[in-house]
Amino acid sequence: MLRIYPDRQRLGAASARGHSIVTTTSENRPLAATVRLGRLFLLLPLLALLLAAPGTALAKYASIVIDAETGEILHAASADTRNFPASMTKMMTLYMTFDALDARKLTLDQRLKVSSRAAGMAPSKLGLKPGETIRTEDCILSLVTKSANDCAVVLAEAIGGTETEFARMMTDRARALGMRRTTFRNASGLPNAGQLSTARDMARLAQALIQDHAKYYPYFSTRQFTYKGVTHGNHNRLMARYRGMDGLKTGFIRASGFNLAASAVRDGRRLIGVVFGGETAVWRDNHMADLLDKAFEGRATPMLVASAERVQAPGKASRRTPASPTPGRKPDESGSVVTAMANAAEAVARSAGDLQLVSSAIAAPAAPAAKKAPGGWGIQVGAFNDRSASQRAVANATQRAPALLDRAIPHVMEVSTGKGSLYRARLMGLDEKTARRACAQLAKAGQGCLTVPPQQGL
Repeated sequence: MLRIYPDRQRLGAASARGHSIVTTTSENRPLAATVRLGRLFLLLPLLALLLAAPGTALAKYASIVIDAETGEILHAASADTRNFPASMTKMMTLYMTFDALDARKLTLDQRLKVSSRAAGMAPSKLGLKPGETIRTEDCILSLVTKSANDCAVVLAEAIGGTETEFARMMTDRARALGMRRTTFRNASGLPNAGQLSTARDMARLAQALIQDHAKYYPYFSTRQFTYKGVTHGNHNRLMARYRGMDGLKTGFIRASGFNLAASAVRDGRRLIGVVFGGETAVWRDNHMADLLDKAFEGRATPMLVASAERVQAPGKASRRTPASPTPGRKPDESGSVVTAMANAAEAVARSAGDLQLVSSAIAAPAAPAAKKAPGGWGIQVGAFNDRSASQRAVANATQRAPALLDRAIPHVMEVSTGKGSLYRARLMGLDEKTARRACAQLAKAGQGCLTVPPQQGL
């Protein structure tokens, strides 16, 4: 902690408490300059991250859809580019908690102590007080519904002693699960420059949760959770309007946009989808619904990772499809059953969300909203009679200009003509300067390219 003292009084006591000391006597630089220098040092880790090698570049948008049983990739875009997982981090916190329950290191009814550190976490949280206790199961329910950061730290400290040690354990477990490009620094997903993952790794984690902890997976279906008289709705609003969806986890911080890992079952087949970098919570939800619809209908194809291996968590896979409500608790006790859409909308609207909630999304029809192209500028790299050819053109363009197009959103625009359908291969969500630079770079590589102004992206 940086403390600024206007003179040299009490320096001994301050030093004994472990504070870094900056004085403002005539022997030192002006106070304002010292504060600016201190801020610069605080920013150095983030600057180092931004200047890292291309392999660690951050993507504004990434997505993947896989078959939960086989690991077959049905869709992928920038699936291996590292980004901030935000509250999807809590999927690993819960995985570790379920491991501890299986190992009998914790029990569902065990009361866990709340530390000052846990109580001091930024929202979203339950508002726990230092010194009080909370049941393990209540912490689990708070993570899957309200995404409570204070409870994430309670679980971390109960399992790892400290959150720092728990984060190291999380990273080790991620490596064991095959999540090669994931590093954890905390249990909650609150901003940390070193906490990074990928869409592929998050899909692998979701798959591991479903297969390795099938008896606990129904927790993710909890619609509502009541604690000390306050009811908290689940942030995964798609569960209220997307047929077959029964989990997993949302996430949001400014650096990553709106994230979602979701799973749904239709006709006995379970799919897992992950989206990073949604423009809004509604856009993210509608995009996820669109990706899953196409995958269930057999219309999705791999886009930017044509040679990627299947996503398969190690270990013996359980084929059980969870159908029961919250384990160890009746539906009326956990509040996990919502019988009316209006009640679900009202509960979610009361919740803090991942910093933003739009209750109107609950009332949307089962099908996604209008399938318009993403906003912003874009580029068009061809128009084809075959959708797959258009998708290949998008993939090729991304590979030829990765630094400029890594954050672009792939979009195949279908246009009806007198001779049938025409598929325009586009990458959207860019600013004008980036779109023009990308086209110039692609032209030098021998690929045709046109810039697409925002009004033409619809």
